Amino acid sequence: MTAKPIKKPVNPNFSSGPCSKRPGYDLAKLVTTTLGRSHRSSVGKTALRAVCNETKALLQIPSDYLVGLVPASDTGAFELAMWSMLGARDVDVFAWESFGSGWLTDIIKELKLSGVNQYKADYGVLPDLCQANPDNDVVFTWNGTTSGVCVPNGDWISTDRGGLTFCDATSAVFAMELPWEKLDVTTFSWQKVLGGEGAHGMLILSPRAVERLVSYTPEWPLPKIFKLVKSGSLIDGIFRGETINTPSMLCVADYLDALGWVADIGGLPAMIRRSRDNLDAIRRFVDKESWIQFLAKDPETVSNTSVCLTLDATPEQVKAIVKVLDEEDVAYDIGAYRDAPPGLRIWCGATIETTDIELMLSWLRWAYGYVTSKK
Repeated sequence: MTAKPIKKPVNPNFSSGPCSKRPGYDLAKLVTTTLGRSHRSSVGKTALRAVCNETKALLQIPSDYLVGLVPASDTGAFELAMWSMLGARDVDVFAWESFGSGWLTDIIKELKLSGVNQYKADYGVLPDLCQANPDNDVVFTWNGTTSGVCVPNGDWISTDRGGLTFCDATSAVFAMELPWEKLDVTTFSWQKVLGGEGAHGMLILSPRAVERLVSYTPEWPLPKIFKLVKSGSLIDGIFRGETINTPSMLCVADYLDALGWVADIGGLPAMIRRSRDNLDAIRRFVDKESWIQFLAKDPETVSNTSVCLTLDATPEQVKAIVKVLDEEDVAYDIGAYRDAPPGLRIWCGATIETTDIELMLSWLRWAYGYVTSKK
């Protein structure tokens, strides 16, 4: 059996959400001049406008797209989009893990849409994305956070599409290259790749999505927190930081700190590179060890953020390995998602240092031998 390692990760936080804070994070250094102030005050509006503008600039989003802050994390942003815009056309839904399946359930059971085409796949593989009909709306996740399976590119999305693309990109934004010209509605949350706080969602709209909003009225009533249109016109203040409801200004300060870090390390290219370096460290480990595999079957679809792994071990042994690593203060919260096959889910986003990944993996090798050698 492998000898028990001595050196531990500096940061053992490998949770897939909320994810680890950035290297060097210091709560005491947040700019907190907005605390205790109205989000409608000049200082509040300035901070919220910066959230929209800096996000747009760092992600290199086209100038004619809109970026807004909405309630209830990525879930709220995506539900807002579906309830506000779906129903105008038939819809193709692609689902291969828990969250994509959740969107499909809501479309069928809550919105009760007709003309829904379901394209589903088991954990570890993608459905055939080429079945997307350019005349239909398309709903999908870019990265399956609970399966570790991501869309490799946007080649399957038509440039001449009549429908809109609705992309849940919460564990992909700031870690993967996204073809913005093919994405009409994109959502993400602060607590994933940037290691921010929960409860706030980002909504990114193409001009085509805006046109849908102002030209189409759903058959169902919309709650206040879903409304982006008033008297037939877009409530465009939402995309200048004039939020639908009161946001947490402390969370806003935390998010702006994260965006500042992104800019300091080299922007989006550096973020993508850091995530890929972390995945490469796990690839090297998997290549050397016969008892561990990626859940994703196709190497081209392996996520570089929520990396999901299966082990040659019983479910009970997997739980024991997770527990040992937690008790040793080596890796917290790395068990597979509750609906996924038994295994590990290791967050490899840009806020994680590659050296910590490598140290954690040496402990994983030891823990596997320690647990599986027991009678």
